[in-house]
Amino acid sequence: MNPSIAGVTIPDSKIAREVTELIKDTESPLLFHHSARVYLFGALTGIRKGLKFDPELLYIGAMFHDLGLTQAYRHSMERFEVDGANAARDFMRRHQISEAEIDLVWDAIALHTTPGIPQHKKPEVALVQAGVAMDVVGMGFSEFTPEQREQVITAHPRGSHFKENIIQTFADGMKHRPESTFGTMNADILELKDPTYKRVNFCNLILESNWHE
Repeated sequence: MNPSIAGVTIPDSKIAREVTELIKDTESPLLFHHSARVYLFGALTGIRKGLKFDPELLYIGAMFHDLGLTQAYRHSMERFEVDGANAARDFMRRHQISEAEIDLVWDAIALHTTPGIPQHKKPEVALVQAGVAMDVVGMGFSEFTPEQREQVITAHPRGSHFKENIIQTFADGMKHRPESTFGTMNADILELKDPTYKRVNFCNLILESNWHE
């Protein structure tokens, strides 16, 4: 039988096992356990809301969503979310998964830090973002029972000082590409952690453009 945590079954197909091993081997324990919790909180949200979702696609999206922050995948100048989405795309293509399913997982990863949009897309996209929001900022915290929360963090511990450590992990994955944070919540991370960082102001881009009126 597949393992179950807080009533959520963990995918145990060949591809899901490969995903687990890849993420465990590539990410720090902090990111690995965070990604697993994102799947669990996302799936619990989907079950509570009566959404029809593919657990395996949700699992791939959740487990890959922060891969772009790791040393092995953070060398581009793209947004880290795009790096993770591209890594998931390449992995899924090697397993001959349909392009429609690949696009779904790509969107789930690429949009997970873009509030206001994922909830209007397919359930897997919405649920990756919901899982992230719950685990990082506690969004919807009271909608999970104390037993659900306890079972999730027992299986995949947050560890000590998770809040400070996840912020530092974000900063480490983006400090070499500050321009990629423009227009996103990621700018808040570098503003806190990098004293040399200067936030780009969209109004200034408009007013200082080459158009002359």
